Order: sequence, then structure tokens, then C-alpha cells
Amino acid sequence: MLDFIYYPVSWILWFWHRAFAAIPGLGKDNGLAWALAVVFLVFTLRIVLYKPFVKQVRTTKQMQELQPQIKELQKKYKNDRQKMALEMQKLQKEHGFNPLMGCLPILAQVPVFLGLFHVLRSFNRTGHGFGQLGMTPEENANTANYVFNAADVQSFLSARIFGAPISAFITTPANELLAFADYGGIPSRVSIALVAIPLMVIAGLATHFNARASVARQSEEAAANPQAAIMNKLALWVFPLGVLVGGPFLPIAILIYWVSNNIWTYGQQHLVFGRMAKEEEAKKQAKLEQRAQNAPKPGVKPVSTKKKPAAAATAVDAEPSDAEPSGNGASKPAAGKASGQRRPGGQKRSGSRGRANQKRRR
Repeated sequence: MLDFIYYPVSWILWFWHRAFAAIPGLGKDNGLAWALAVVFLVFTLRIVLYKPFVKQVRTTKQMQELQPQIKELQKKYKNDRQKMALEMQKLQKEHGFNPLMGCLPILAQVPVFLGLFHVLRSFNRTGHGFGQLGMTPEENANTANYVFNAADVQSFLSARIFGAPISAFITTPANELLAFADYGGIPSRVSIALVAIPLMVIAGLATHFNARASVARQSEEAAANPQAAIMNKLALWVFPLGVLVGGPFLPIAILIYWVSNNIWTYGQQHLVFGRMAKEEEAKKQAKLEQRAQNAPKPGVKPVSTKKKPAAAATAVDAEPSDAEPSGNGASKPAAGKASGQRRPGGQKRSGSRGRANQKRRR
């Protein structure tokens, strides 16, 4: 039913196994070659999803920046959900915000995880549980597994990491362990646990520290959101604990996948967030430089660009004349400004006083 997932996953795993098996000193039956094939299956997927991951980070950051406006809309249209949904869509469209991009990388990894889990379990189909075919060890070893032929199935059964098959898990039923009898012997649960438990602990710690790094980059408003607070607690404590609880039921190859995925995520987060921090710093620096260019130079008086009022400009430009022109071109002295005019006390009146009084009267 999900062959469109199983075949691509098995093709990528097959390619990397062939690549590492060709390295001198490894070989196709080597457990390290199979483990590296699983690791590079993860890396292949994450390279394909690199751009969507960057988009997810930017979308998350943009969503945090829009939180105040979203809260205002929720408060304004709390009694009209339809109107609030329309306004939210309008806000998202104006800012080019797509909520789906925030979930795409995670959604894309889920089918790969399920596909890898199924392909790895299909190397040993001797069980009778869900998804198992109940084959005998001989039938299982001589039946192809998607793109892997019978020889590849036998190579996988022979592969060991510190004595443990990478398709085995701690709680593997005893009848399923019989599939390894002719291909390296039946492994003990102790040998499986000695490999699986450290991987479970590393996977749980890596999940926790990835979540902590993500939470530390959230804004205060986003962290204060009740839904975000619940998701943060789940990511910090419940998911890592889930790895420890579910680890005994997961094949060693799946634990390798989980550890590799978390290591890649941790490094990719630092790379992407570091680049975004540099971009923001460059934008701030550009704004400061632009502001410095527009500012007046030291020692230079800033020029006012405001226009003078028309009435004030007319009053300044209209200078008073000391004499009125006569018809023959001669000027007559103004009344009250004769140099010989005296005050009642016998003192002469200054000519400049009269001119000042004229200006005052006007």
C-alpha cells in the first residue's frame, strides 16, 4: 500500500550500502557499512529538506513577530470566528506567511522514518505479529526485500555491530532471533542491549538538547503563549523520554537513524541561525550607515527646510521709506522727523526715535 515510500527508501539505502561496501576493509557483510548506509540515508533526506528547513525557521520567526497583531485580531473578533479567520488569512497574505512551511520538514521525515522501519523489519519476516509474514528462516533468507535481492538479505542478516545485528532490538522474540542462526549465529539479548541502550541514551539527550536550543531562540511573547508552553514541555521532556521508553522496541538501525538525525539537526540549527543573525546584523548596520549619511556633518549648521509664512515674508521684505517721493523727484522729509523739532522741555527729539515709532505703529 505504501510502496511509493518503501521503494525510494530502499533504493537510497541500497545505493549507500554499495558505496561503503566498495571501501577496502569494509565489505558488503560488514555491520559498519550497513550502519553508515543508514546514516547517509538520513543525510540525503536532510540535504533535500534543507531549503524547507530554512523556510520553516523563517516562518517560525515571522510568526513570533506577528504575535502582537494576531492577539489584537483575536481580541477584536473574539465573538466572530469567521471574521477572525478571514482577517488572519489577510494578515498572513500581506506578510507572505505560510503556516504549512513550518510543518513541512517534520511531515516529510515521518514517512521516511516509517518507510525505513518497515524495510528494516522486512529483512527478518519470521515473526507472526503485525506486518510480519511468518516465514521460516530459510524462506526469509531466500526472499528479496524490495530492491534488495536474496544475497543482500543474507548480507544484512550477517552484519554485526559489536556482536549485535542492526535489525535486532532488545525485545526481539526468540523465534525471530532464529533467522540469524546460519548468518553469524543467534545473538544474545545482552549483546543487543549493550549496543541499543547507549544509542537510546544518546538519542534521548540529543532530542532534549535540540529542543532546548530551539526554545532558547523563542521570543518572550512566543514562550508565554499557553500552546507554545505546552509544546515546549513536550519537546524538552516527553519526546526524549519517549525515546528511552520506546527504544527497546526499535531496531538498532532505527536508533542509529534517530541519533544521526538529531546530530544533523543540531549542527544545521546553529548554521542556519548563525546566518540569520549575520543577516539581521548586516541590516542594522546598513540602517545605521544610512542614518549617518543623512545626518549633518560636524560643524555644519543644519539647514531648515521649512518655508516661512507668507505674511512674515512680506513684512520683512517691505522696508519703510524715510521720505515720500515728490513729483519732481525730490524727497520731502516726513512730518515729525525734522532735526530741529523740540520737545516741550526744550530737548531735541532724535530722528531715529521717530522711525522706530513709525515701525511700531505699522
